[in-house]
Amino acid sequence: MKILILHGPNLNMLGRREKEHYGSGDQEDLLRLLSDRFPDFRFDLFQSNHEGELVDRIHQAVDQEWDGVIVNFGGLTHTSVALRDALSLMPQDRIEVHLSNIHAREPFRHTSLTGGVCRGMISGFGFFGYVMAVEAMSQKR
Repeated sequence: MKILILHGPNLNMLGRREKEHYGSGDQEDLLRLLSDRFPDFRFDLFQSNHEGELVDRIHQAVDQEWDGVIVNFGGLTHTSVALRDALSLMPQDRIEVHLSNIHAREPFRHTSLTGGVCRGMISGFGFFGYVMAVEAMSQKR
């Protein structure tokens, strides 16, 4: 399987910010975890702090051969109609993951605009949420 991971603003700072919410691992640690757990899978992670770059990457992925897409748009999850609209174009399986439990945080984080165009949402399990998303995608095949 080939899985694209899309990360939004500030996720490039994993391991350095709010460790009580996001843990101490960085994006390289996440990719290493997934590659070790799923050695026959291919993972590609794209991160941007800019909404338009994420929209552009989604548009590129629409016609690429990905089996699934895992999204964690950070703060844009709660504000971006543009990302929601772009995601809705994708024929690939889509699962939204959040490291922290968005429903146990500030009220503005309780709503996900992008989750509604994903098959499901996993929230609050740290990096293990990505493992669960990959497992879910592999079961769908």
